[in-house]
Amino acid sequence: MQRLAAALCDELRRMAPMRAISTIATIALALTLNACATHDVGEIESEPDTPTVAAPDVITSEIAMLALGQLGVPYRYGGDNPNSGFDCSGLVGYVYRQSVGVQLPRTTYGLAKLGQPVAATDLNPGDLVFYNTLGRRNSHVGIYLGDERFVHAPSSRGLVRIEDMRLPYWTKRYSGARRVDLEWVSQSPRKTCCR
Repeated sequence: MQRLAAALCDELRRMAPMRAISTIATIALALTLNACATHDVGEIESEPDTPTVAAPDVITSEIAMLALGQLGVPYRYGGDNPNSGFDCSGLVGYVYRQSVGVQLPRTTYGLAKLGQPVAATDLNPGDLVFYNTLGRRNSHVGIYLGDERFVHAPSSRGLVRIEDMRLPYWTKRYSGARRVDLEWVSQSPRKTCCR
């Protein structure tokens, strides 16, 4: 345990300050959620060989948490991991791949065709929100977090960050939202998406 803590501290020292802060916050929240979820083993009854399926709200929390863990990662066109950087669809793909084990389409246009459309008033954490930032629908994508906020990899100012959907810039460019079928994803690990 001490070696793990020392290695984590060394890694945090090498990170940019904002990335280190978001990593620490993510770890702290994960430990807190884990502590809240512990049970006495004697209380849990399950049938042997019954696969465990995560509830969609648990999955959306994982998606949102992993997305928040990428705050401060630099923008890079074509980027799809935190080491090299992200573009908008690369961030979405990475988060879904790491959190629920599903391979999503690589472009914003491919992402805009999957799942089901969702009204702005019915958004849930983990839903994909699309914007017209290049003069055409669905040219930019982010992951909805709740409270009318989303996380994305913008090309301007170059770092993964949270935005408020109510800001005039985003309001007038909003193209719509899609929900990935998380029940299907939770029962089908490592699938290529999507319905």
